[in-house]
Amino acid sequence: MTDLTIRTAVPSDAAGVLAFWKEAAEGTSITDDAAGVTGLVERDPEALILAEADGLLVGSVIAGYDGWRCSLYRLAVLPSHRRRGIATALLDAAERRFVAAGGRRGDAMVLEANERAHHAWTAAGYHREDRWRRWVKPFPAAGPTPG
Repeated sequence: MTDLTIRTAVPSDAAGVLAFWKEAAEGTSITDDAAGVTGLVERDPEALILAEADGLLVGSVIAGYDGWRCSLYRLAVLPSHRRRGIATALLDAAERRFVAAGGRRGDAMVLEANERAHHAWTAAGYHREDRWRRWVKPFPAAGPTPG
């Protein structure tokens, strides 16, 4: 890897990001579709941070900040490019974003069974907080507005 570029995503990155996640990310989400990715980027243009090496998408992280909580999702690195500092570079970019916005603490969503990720997050200075559990409720798809 000769050149690593860290940048924010644009709506036209959606298809490439989705293909990348299929190869590099553990698990799936109900928002893993073009509408989910483009909606994120359009709502918060700085949230989806990408790493490219020689023009190839090799890493991603979603760094969402709602004014209250700094949330990290989808930290993923292409298997062929792991252990080269890409995740560290992505998290550094996310943390700079959070600090500049006034954020105080990063919260990462990490799959329980993904032990490789546990080691990566620990190495980055994060710790598991066992007293909390995530509660979820999928919403029905939005249909046409009556009118």
